[in-house]
Amino acid sequence: MATREQIESTYDYMDELFRVTYGEHGDCSGAMYDGNFSLTLEQAQRAKHDYILENLRIGPGKRILDCGCGWGPVLNAARERGAQSVGITLSTKQVEACRRNGLEVYVRDWREVTSETFGSFDGVVSIGSFEHFCSEEEFAAGRQEEVYRNFMKLCRELLPTGGRLYLQTMMWGRNAPPPEAISLKAKKGSNEYVVAVLKKFYPGSWLPSGLEQIVSCAEPCLRLISAKNGRLDYIETMKQWGRTWRFSPQKVLPGIKSLRYFFLDPDFRYKVETLVRNYNQECFKREIMDHQRMIFEKI
Repeated sequence: MATREQIESTYDYMDELFRVTYGEHGDCSGAMYDGNFSLTLEQAQRAKHDYILENLRIGPGKRILDCGCGWGPVLNAARERGAQSVGITLSTKQVEACRRNGLEVYVRDWREVTSETFGSFDGVVSIGSFEHFCSEEEFAAGRQEEVYRNFMKLCRELLPTGGRLYLQTMMWGRNAPPPEAISLKAKKGSNEYVVAVLKKFYPGSWLPSGLEQIVSCAEPCLRLISAKNGRLDYIETMKQWGRTWRFSPQKVLPGIKSLRYFFLDPDFRYKVETLVRNYNQECFKREIMDHQRMIFEKI
């Protein structure tokens, strides 16, 4: 799994600028348009939150755990429904922001969580964090499926019979280059080069190979209830992010503060390149990466 330092290098530098742009509970993951691209980004993110909570059957008195909660958008949506929500993340900036807004969030690795840590839950959520659960080293050592099975075992431990997990993640697509071909020395703009740069943006992380791998790792702990492909929705999300990421006086100071990472992080220039050239969006367009929204139920 990506380390705390690696997660912080991915998300902490954007903390203040992201919140100024998208709000205190900004959502840093794909929204849900379901083919209706006339929706605003805010409407599509709210549609995703409603979809998650309705399928997890979360309402007054229920409890959810969000593994990799970001700035707390789902936790806040659950709170608005009268549910109790607990979040964990490895980003200290995200924890600080969530706590300032009254959310119960901790700096915690999911591998350190048991049923005794926070108690049991009616639903578990993982949006975008699953992408960081397996490190490149664990993949190379053949331990990827072991990592995923351990997470599913944790969900089984935390959930009652019939309790549900919502899992949203990027995964490798049909045009993903073979691991040995991924290189910063590859031709600029090639699939191999783009993925190499993205590895600098998301250090310590390796994507799942596809839906089948995840479903297989969930058995016999959890059974798949439904799956929705979100690749086109993620492309639209990033398009709308691009439209909203415009200059405003409120962004000047946070923008200046973020520049210090350019000098502190030797890979920061690759992160800038990723954002400027929209490499994430390009990966979805080329089908280097795919995206799924899955609902699992404890058997």
